[in-house]
Amino acid sequence: MSSSTVFDSLLFRDMFGTSEMRAVFSDEMYLAEVVRVEVALAQAQARVGIIPQSAADAIAACCNPARLDRERLRRDTDNVGYPILPIVTQLAAQCGDAGGYLHWGATTQDIMDTATVLQCARGLNLIADTLDGLRHDLRELADTHLNTVTAGRTHLQHALPITFGYRVAVWLSALDRHAERIADVRRRDLMVQFGGAAGTLASLGPGPGALRVRAELASELGLRDPEITWHVARDGLTELVGLLASIGASLGKIGMDVAMMCSTEFGELSEPYVEGRGASSTMPQKRNPISSELMIAAAKLLRDKSSAMLDATLQDFERATGPWHIEWAVIPEAFLLLSSSLAQAAHALPKLQVDTVRMRDNLGLTEGLILAEAVMMALAPDLGRQRAHHLVYNACTRATEAGTDLADELLKHPDIVASLGEHRIRQLSDPAAYLGSAQAMTHAVTRRASNRTLARGCSNVAK
Repeated sequence: MSSSTVFDSLLFRDMFGTSEMRAVFSDEMYLAEVVRVEVALAQAQARVGIIPQSAADAIAACCNPARLDRERLRRDTDNVGYPILPIVTQLAAQCGDAGGYLHWGATTQDIMDTATVLQCARGLNLIADTLDGLRHDLRELADTHLNTVTAGRTHLQHALPITFGYRVAVWLSALDRHAERIADVRRRDLMVQFGGAAGTLASLGPGPGALRVRAELASELGLRDPEITWHVARDGLTELVGLLASIGASLGKIGMDVAMMCSTEFGELSEPYVEGRGASSTMPQKRNPISSELMIAAAKLLRDKSSAMLDATLQDFERATGPWHIEWAVIPEAFLLLSSSLAQAAHALPKLQVDTVRMRDNLGLTEGLILAEAVMMALAPDLGRQRAHHLVYNACTRATEAGTDLADELLKHPDIVASLGEHRIRQLSDPAAYLGSAQAMTHAVTRRASNRTLARGCSNVAK
């Protein structure tokens, strides 16, 4: 069968996803998770006394996703509009008489939602593992360049000197916070779904047995037992996809920085060399920052996935008429996009080629103007901040117009020389002497990251 999207295209799929994540959201995994939920439900109901234990044991022994007729499932799902009834029909036939107890008291959305959550749990494990590895690599990169002075830029113009390690630590700090958010989402949003036709579990009677079944099912699957059915309260999955989009945006910001620093005019970084990667069909000299470009593209696409999930959250009464279907497309694609972005980051960032000489040379492009604030703040205690700003601003203007060094223009002004002296003015022209707390903050991030619990933590959901 020919492919029609970048997610299943032979040419593009590894640029917009990974094989591991595709396996998590494949038809085969989905069918396996549906069967897992149906078997776990039967076992939970048997423990509570809702169905015979012999029936539950037979269901566990007989239900086999490998024996499902895929082509029949395709036809029946297209006709019914949902896959669960066609799956249950075939599974019940596999189980003989015990099949009459399969799917007892459940509704289609119970099984579909729970299977989706189990897939999300597996996907989060992959995301967290890759994120933890990337955080480790960025920590090492930040430490390596703790003292590598480079130009800090605001509005694409030289602002103040920073270190490249500081810039990397800013990237890392966002990913550290995302690791915390993954743990929070795992705890809060990976919930079992079991409510029956309208969410009230009326099919299992008025006693406590129904809620005990839900609790047993949650325990069996390693999911949270929610207080109430969430058929039309989709905040959990919406938060999850929103987090994926947020992580993707942070990676996109890194990609944006790296791509710009790879530009000819900057020349401060290069992505790792791989023969042929980033090559042009017409310009032999080109080495485009492919990984960074894909990280940026994924960030933009993930934003739309989060927006679509917010739209899908508006669901009517006790069962939605349409918005639920949006999730079926959005959730797998969101996981695929973020897996791709993380994979590209994991490829490019640990082995970035950092040109420290070019960074230092670029500091001198503005002939000392990058240290204007340093001079102003040195003058301020003696002359007052406003007057100091005025004097240095005028000196900067003259230096820019004449193409001269800022220090030379400062030395022409008697009030500045009287306040600071020539030696102090020359000292203030050293970018490495005006880094503020950049190194201390970088240390704080890298030390905190090295002592943190990894994002994945402990989970039995995807066993």
